[in-house]
Amino acid sequence: MNKTEKANVVSQIKELLDQSAAVYLVDYSTVTVDEINEIRREFRKEDITYKVFKNTLFQKAIEGNERFDGLSELLVGMTGFAFVDENFVAPAKLIKKFNGQFKKFNFKGCVLDSTFYGSDQLETLASMPTKEEIMASIVGSVAAPAQGIVGAINGVMRDIVSCIDQISKKDAA
Repeated sequence: MNKTEKANVVSQIKELLDQSAAVYLVDYSTVTVDEINEIRREFRKEDITYKVFKNTLFQKAIEGNERFDGLSELLVGMTGFAFVDENFVAPAKLIKKFNGQFKKFNFKGCVLDSTFYGSDQLETLASMPTKEEIMASIVGSVAAPAQGIVGAINGVMRDIVSCIDQISKKDAA
């Protein structure tokens, strides 16, 4: 790879980092080709960009950027990079799933916004709710009072109908 190609890769990495809310690093050294293809398919379904770069080129891309301070020590061995924008919990859930499934796809660490999370924090990240789960919870919280109002109105209507029915039975008798 010549200098121009290296510079292009470094600029590509910088662009991916700028567009991403989070970057996850994984060790894929013992994963087979079939397994990595399955992992890539699952990542694509969640709009996660998974790439493999040389550690030295990734190091050049993050040099001088304080946001990625914790990642330098992780750039050892075979490293895969998962870039994600909005659904920043999805990679953690998928990495945990694949680690459990293949016992090979190991989480090294990640940077979420500007916060570094080490390899021991995968469980915490994977247990966080996704964007869709948070939105569903908010909608449920907003809808609950409205359902209570509808129930109360229906109860009043039911009581009025019951009273009218009893009055009509009393007049008939």
